[in-house]
Amino acid sequence: MKSIAVLGLGNMGAGMARRLLKAGYEVTVYNRTRERADPLAADGAVIATSPKHAAEHAEMIVAMLADDNASRAAWTGEAGALSAARPGAILMDSSTLSVTWVRQLAAAAAAHGCPFIEAPVTGSKPQAEAGELLFLAGGDAATIDAARPILAAMSRAIVHLGPVGSGATMKLVNNFLCGVQAAALAEALAVIENSGLNRDAAFDILANGAPGSPLVKGLGKRMLARDYRVNFALHLMLKDMTYAVAEGARNGVALRMGEAARDQFRAAVAAGLGDRDLAAVSELDRPVSA
Repeated sequence: MKSIAVLGLGNMGAGMARRLLKAGYEVTVYNRTRERADPLAADGAVIATSPKHAAEHAEMIVAMLADDNASRAAWTGEAGALSAARPGAILMDSSTLSVTWVRQLAAAAAAHGCPFIEAPVTGSKPQAEAGELLFLAGGDAATIDAARPILAAMSRAIVHLGPVGSGATMKLVNNFLCGVQAAALAEALAVIENSGLNRDAAFDILANGAPGSPLVKGLGKRMLARDYRVNFALHLMLKDMTYAVAEGARNGVALRMGEAARDQFRAAVAAGLGDRDLAAVSELDRPVSA
Protein backbone atom coordinates (compact mmCIF):
# COMPACT_ATOMS: atom_id res chain seq x y z
CA MET A 1 0.00 0.00 0.00
CA LYS A 2 1.32 3.40 -0.98
CA SER A 3 -1.72 5.68 -1.13
CA ILE A 4 -2.95 6.84 2.28
CA ALA A 5 -5.72 9.28 3.21
CA VAL A 6 -5.57 11.06 6.57
CA LEU A 7 -8.74 12.62 7.96
CA GLY A 8 -8.23 15.17 10.74
CA LEU A 9 -5.16 17.38 11.11
CA GLY A 10 -5.19 18.49 14.71
CA ASN A 11 -2.14 18.19 16.94
CA MET A 12 -2.09 14.43 16.43
CA GLY A 13 -3.27 13.97 12.85
CA ALA A 14 -0.88 16.53 11.38
CA GLY A 15 2.10 14.84 13.01
CA MET A 16 0.95 11.43 11.81
CA ALA A 17 0.50 12.68 8.24
CA ARG A 18 4.01 14.16 8.24
CA ARG A 19 5.49 10.88 9.41
CA LEU A 20 3.78 9.08 6.52
CA LEU A 21 5.08 11.65 4.05
CA LYS A 22 8.61 11.27 5.41
CA ALA A 23 8.29 7.50 4.98
CA GLY A 24 7.54 7.96 1.28
CA TYR A 25 3.81 7.34 1.20
CA GLU A 26 1.47 9.19 -1.13
CA VAL A 27 -0.70 11.10 1.35
CA THR A 28 -3.99 12.88 0.77
CA VAL A 29 -5.24 14.91 3.72
CA TYR A 30 -8.53 16.42 4.75
CA ASN A 31 -9.37 18.78 7.58
CA ARG A 32 -12.60 20.63 8.18
CA THR A 33 -10.59 23.86 8.56
CA ARG A 34 -8.52 24.18 5.38
CA GLU A 35 -5.84 26.34 7.07
CA ARG A 36 -4.62 23.33 9.05
CA ALA A 37 -4.11 21.36 5.86
CA ASP A 38 -2.20 24.00 3.87
CA PRO A 39 1.20 23.53 5.60
CA LEU A 40 1.21 19.84 4.66
CA ALA A 41 0.99 20.70 0.96
CA ALA A 42 4.54 22.03 1.18
CA ASP A 43 5.60 18.59 2.42
CA GLY A 44 4.00 16.88 -0.56
CA ALA A 45 0.47 16.10 0.61
CA VAL A 46 -2.56 16.43 -1.65
CA ILE A 47 -5.32 18.44 0.01
CA ALA A 48 -8.82 17.04 -0.39
CA THR A 49 -12.02 19.06 -0.24
CA SER A 50 -14.00 16.44 1.71
CA PRO A 51 -13.50 13.06 3.40
CA LYS A 52 -15.14 11.51 0.34
CA HIS A 53 -12.64 13.19 -1.96
CA ALA A 54 -9.74 12.06 0.23
CA ALA A 55 -10.91 8.45 0.17
CA GLU A 56 -11.45 8.02 -3.55
CA HIS A 57 -8.05 6.59 -4.46
CA ALA A 58 -6.73 5.55 -1.04
CA GLU A 59 -5.60 2.04 -0.25
CA MET A 60 -5.84 2.89 3.45
CA ILE A 61 -7.82 5.63 5.20
CA VAL A 62 -6.74 6.85 8.65
CA ALA A 63 -8.88 9.09 10.84
CA MET A 64 -7.71 11.06 13.87
CA LEU A 65 -10.66 13.13 15.05
CA ALA A 66 -12.03 14.76 18.17
CA ASP A 67 -14.97 12.56 19.18
CA ASP A 68 -17.80 10.27 18.09
CA ASN A 69 -19.66 13.06 16.30
CA ALA A 70 -16.63 14.13 14.27
CA SER A 71 -15.81 10.51 13.42
CA ARG A 72 -19.39 9.79 12.41
CA ALA A 73 -19.49 12.85 10.13
CA ALA A 74 -16.14 12.03 8.50
CA TRP A 75 -16.99 8.42 7.79
CA THR A 76 -20.75 8.28 7.23
CA GLY A 77 -21.84 11.88 6.71
CA GLU A 78 -23.15 13.33 3.46
CA ALA A 79 -19.60 13.64 2.05
CA GLY A 80 -18.19 10.86 4.22
CA ALA A 81 -15.20 8.72 3.35
CA LEU A 82 -17.07 5.42 3.55
CA SER A 83 -19.21 6.24 0.50
CA ALA A 84 -16.10 6.57 -1.68
CA ALA A 85 -13.85 3.94 -0.10
CA ARG A 86 -12.86 1.22 -2.53
CA PRO A 87 -13.88 -2.28 -1.43
CA GLY A 88 -10.83 -3.86 0.16
CA ALA A 89 -9.30 -0.59 1.29
CA ILE A 90 -8.28 -0.74 4.94
CA LEU A 91 -10.12 1.73 7.17
CA MET A 92 -8.57 2.76 10.48
CA ASP A 93 -9.82 5.14 13.13
CA SER A 94 -7.24 6.27 15.68
CA SER A 95 -9.52 8.73 17.46
CA THR A 96 -10.45 8.24 21.10
CA LEU A 97 -14.04 7.08 20.69
CA SER A 98 -16.78 5.31 22.57
CA VAL A 99 -16.75 1.53 22.27
CA THR A 100 -20.34 1.60 21.00
CA TRP A 101 -19.52 3.85 18.04
CA VAL A 102 -16.33 1.97 17.17
CA ARG A 103 -18.31 -1.25 16.83
CA GLN A 104 -20.99 0.47 14.75
CA LEU A 105 -18.32 1.88 12.46
CA ALA A 106 -16.70 -1.53 12.06
CA ALA A 107 -20.07 -2.97 11.04
CA ALA A 108 -20.59 -0.17 8.49
CA ALA A 109 -17.12 -0.81 7.05
CA ALA A 110 -17.80 -4.54 6.75
CA ALA A 111 -21.07 -3.86 4.95
CA HIS A 112 -19.10 -1.77 2.46
CA GLY A 113 -16.54 -4.54 1.92
CA CYS A 114 -13.71 -2.82 3.77
CA PRO A 115 -11.61 -4.34 6.58
CA PHE A 116 -11.53 -2.11 9.65
CA ILE A 117 -9.01 -1.47 12.41
CA GLU A 118 -9.49 0.65 15.48
CA ALA A 119 -6.15 1.93 16.70
CA PRO A 120 -6.28 4.73 19.26
CA VAL A 121 -2.90 5.88 20.50
CA THR A 122 -1.07 6.83 23.65
CA GLY A 123 1.13 9.90 23.42
CA SER A 124 0.43 13.49 22.48
CA LYS A 125 1.72 16.10 20.04
CA PRO A 126 5.48 15.51 20.58
CA GLN A 127 5.13 11.74 20.14
CA ALA A 128 3.00 12.18 16.99
CA GLU A 129 5.63 14.47 15.47
CA ALA A 130 8.48 12.09 16.40
CA GLY A 131 6.73 8.90 15.24
CA GLU A 132 6.75 7.57 18.79
CA LEU A 133 3.06 6.80 19.31
CA LEU A 134 1.83 3.51 20.77
CA PHE A 135 -1.06 2.05 18.79
CA LEU A 136 -3.70 0.15 20.80
CA ALA A 137 -5.16 -1.94 18.01
CA GLY A 138 -8.40 -3.87 17.84
CA GLY A 139 -9.54 -5.91 14.88
CA ASP A 140 -8.63 -8.87 12.71
CA ALA A 141 -4.99 -9.93 13.13
CA ALA A 142 -4.41 -10.33 9.39
CA THR A 143 -5.69 -6.82 8.69
CA ILE A 144 -3.48 -5.36 11.40
CA ASP A 145 -0.49 -7.25 9.99
CA ALA A 146 -1.21 -5.87 6.51
CA ALA A 147 -1.23 -2.35 7.95
CA ARG A 148 1.86 -2.74 10.16
CA PRO A 149 4.34 -1.03 7.82
CA ILE A 150 2.10 2.05 7.74
CA LEU A 151 1.54 2.05 11.48
CA ALA A 152 5.27 1.53 12.07
CA ALA A 153 6.03 4.81 10.28
CA MET A 154 4.04 6.62 12.97
CA SER A 155 4.81 4.61 16.10
CA ARG A 156 7.25 3.01 18.50
CA ALA A 157 5.04 -0.05 18.94
CA ILE A 158 1.74 -1.65 17.91
CA VAL A 159 -0.16 -3.74 20.46
CA HIS A 160 -2.97 -5.97 19.18
CA LEU A 161 -5.43 -6.17 22.08
CA GLY A 162 -8.16 -8.29 20.52
CA PRO A 163 -11.34 -7.76 18.47
CA VAL A 164 -12.80 -4.37 17.57
CA GLY A 165 -13.66 -2.51 20.77
CA SER A 166 -10.60 -3.73 22.64
CA GLY A 167 -8.48 -0.75 21.64
CA ALA A 168 -11.18 1.78 22.53
CA THR A 169 -11.72 0.12 25.90
CA MET A 170 -8.00 0.17 26.72
CA LYS A 171 -7.64 3.79 25.58
CA LEU A 172 -10.50 4.90 27.82
CA VAL A 173 -9.00 3.02 30.78
CA ASN A 174 -5.65 4.68 30.05
CA ASN A 175 -7.10 8.17 29.80
CA PHE A 176 -9.30 7.64 32.85
CA LEU A 177 -6.19 6.99 34.90
CA CYS A 178 -4.34 9.92 33.31
CA GLY A 179 -7.28 12.24 33.93
CA VAL A 180 -7.54 11.27 37.60
CA GLN A 181 -3.81 11.90 38.04
CA ALA A 182 -4.03 15.29 36.32
CA ALA A 183 -7.00 16.42 38.41
CA ALA A 184 -5.36 15.25 41.64
CA LEU A 185 -2.08 16.97 40.73
CA ALA A 186 -3.91 20.24 40.09
CA GLU A 187 -5.46 20.10 43.56
CA ALA A 188 -2.17 19.11 45.20
CA LEU A 189 -0.44 22.07 43.55
CA ALA A 190 -3.19 24.40 44.77
CA VAL A 191 -2.66 23.20 48.35
CA ILE A 192 1.10 23.73 48.02
CA GLU A 193 0.68 27.26 46.69
CA ASN A 194 -2.07 28.31 49.10
CA SER A 195 -0.18 26.98 52.11
CA GLY A 196 2.96 28.98 51.43
CA LEU A 197 5.26 26.00 50.91
CA ASN A 198 8.25 26.47 48.65
CA ARG A 199 6.50 25.44 45.47
CA ASP A 200 9.50 24.24 43.49
CA ALA A 201 10.93 22.23 46.38
CA ALA A 202 7.54 20.68 47.10
CA PHE A 203 7.00 19.70 43.47
CA ASP A 204 10.49 18.20 43.31
CA ILE A 205 9.53 15.91 46.19
CA LEU A 206 6.39 14.79 44.35
CA ALA A 207 8.08 14.39 40.98
CA ASN A 208 10.97 12.35 42.33
CA GLY A 209 9.04 10.37 44.92
CA ALA A 210 6.39 7.66 44.71
CA PRO A 211 3.78 9.89 42.96
CA GLY A 212 6.25 10.86 40.22
CA SER A 213 4.75 9.23 37.16
CA PRO A 214 5.78 10.51 33.71
CA LEU A 215 2.45 12.37 33.58
CA VAL A 216 3.02 14.06 36.95
CA LYS A 217 6.54 15.08 35.93
CA GLY A 218 5.61 16.44 32.52
CA LEU A 219 2.26 17.98 33.32
CA GLY A 220 3.49 19.38 36.62
CA LYS A 221 6.25 21.36 34.91
CA ARG A 222 3.70 22.97 32.59
CA MET A 223 1.42 23.71 35.54
CA LEU A 224 4.26 25.39 37.44
CA ALA A 225 5.19 27.50 34.42
CA ARG A 226 1.53 28.18 33.56
CA ASP A 227 2.46 27.06 30.06
CA TYR A 228 -0.82 26.05 28.46
CA ARG A 229 0.26 25.73 24.84
CA VAL A 230 -1.67 22.72 23.63
CA ASN A 231 -0.19 19.25 23.65
CA PHE A 232 -3.54 17.75 24.63
CA ALA A 233 -6.56 20.05 24.82
CA LEU A 234 -8.45 20.16 28.09
CA HIS A 235 -11.85 19.82 26.41
CA LEU A 236 -10.70 16.53 24.89
CA MET A 237 -9.89 15.16 28.33
CA LEU A 238 -13.39 16.09 29.45
CA LYS A 239 -14.73 14.11 26.48
CA ASP A 240 -12.50 11.13 27.25
CA MET A 241 -13.48 11.09 30.92
CA THR A 242 -17.15 11.27 29.95
CA TYR A 243 -16.75 8.28 27.63
CA ALA A 244 -14.71 6.40 30.26
CA VAL A 245 -17.30 6.87 32.98
CA ALA A 246 -20.02 5.65 30.60
CA GLU A 247 -17.94 2.61 29.60
CA GLY A 248 -17.28 1.80 33.24
CA ALA A 249 -21.01 1.86 33.91
CA ARG A 250 -21.62 -0.35 30.86
CA ASN A 251 -19.27 -2.87 32.45
CA GLY A 252 -20.90 -2.61 35.87
CA VAL A 253 -18.20 -0.41 37.43
CA ALA A 254 -18.90 3.03 38.86
CA LEU A 255 -15.77 5.10 38.20
CA ARG A 256 -16.28 7.41 41.17
CA MET A 257 -12.84 9.01 40.92
CA GLY A 258 -13.43 9.38 37.21
CA GLU A 259 -16.68 11.19 37.90
CA ALA A 260 -14.93 13.60 40.27
CA ALA A 261 -12.15 14.29 37.76
CA ARG A 262 -14.67 14.68 34.94
CA ASP A 263 -16.50 17.31 36.97
CA GLN A 264 -13.23 19.14 37.56
CA PHE A 265 -12.54 19.26 33.81
CA ARG A 266 -16.12 20.31 33.17
CA ALA A 267 -15.64 23.25 35.56
CA ALA A 268 -12.41 24.19 33.78
CA VAL A 269 -14.16 24.17 30.41
CA ALA A 270 -16.94 26.32 31.87
CA ALA A 271 -14.25 28.73 33.08
CA GLY A 272 -13.05 29.19 29.50
CA LEU A 273 -10.02 26.90 29.67
CA GLY A 274 -11.23 24.18 27.30
CA ASP A 275 -9.04 25.11 24.33
CA ARG A 276 -5.89 25.29 26.46
CA ASP A 277 -3.63 22.41 27.38
CA LEU A 278 -4.81 19.87 29.93
CA ALA A 279 -2.42 21.49 32.44
CA ALA A 280 -4.77 24.48 32.62
CA VAL A 281 -7.04 22.50 34.94
CA SER A 282 -4.63 23.69 37.64
CA GLU A 283 -6.02 27.23 37.33
CA LEU A 284 -9.28 26.36 39.11
CA ASP A 285 -7.99 26.68 42.66
CA ARG A 286 -4.70 28.57 42.34
CA PRO A 287 -4.00 32.06 43.65
CA VAL A 288 -3.69 34.58 40.84
CA SER A 289 -0.28 35.70 42.08
CA ALA A 290 1.24 32.20 42.19
